[in-house]
Amino acid sequence: MPLIVSGLALLLLGSAAQAQDPVKQGRKILKDFCAGCHSIKKSGDSPNKSAPPLRMLNRSFEMDSFAQDLTRGILSGHPDMSEFKLSEDDARAVSAYLRTIQK
Repeated sequence: MPLIVSGLALLLLGSAAQAQDPVKQGRKILKDFCAGCHSIKKSGDSPNKSAPPLRMLNRSFEMDSFAQDLTRGILSGHPDMSEFKLSEDDARAVSAYLRTIQK
């Protein structure tokens, strides 16, 4: 019985840690809101040919301050993309994921 309880506790702790992983959280946010148009991976084309792959953001944005930019709001000027703002936690998570894919 103690072995089962220990295993269950490790499983629950592992799930909680996974849910708090900012890189995974950031990827999920981008998948939910951006992947319909932009490539959110290290390679591959964007579904919308006029939407740049997000792995190229470091060419247009300073990645050290990008999370702060996301909390202030970003307006692209493209008619298909509206302005968006993220919470501080979501902005940090998105920025953490984006850092893993930049070229």
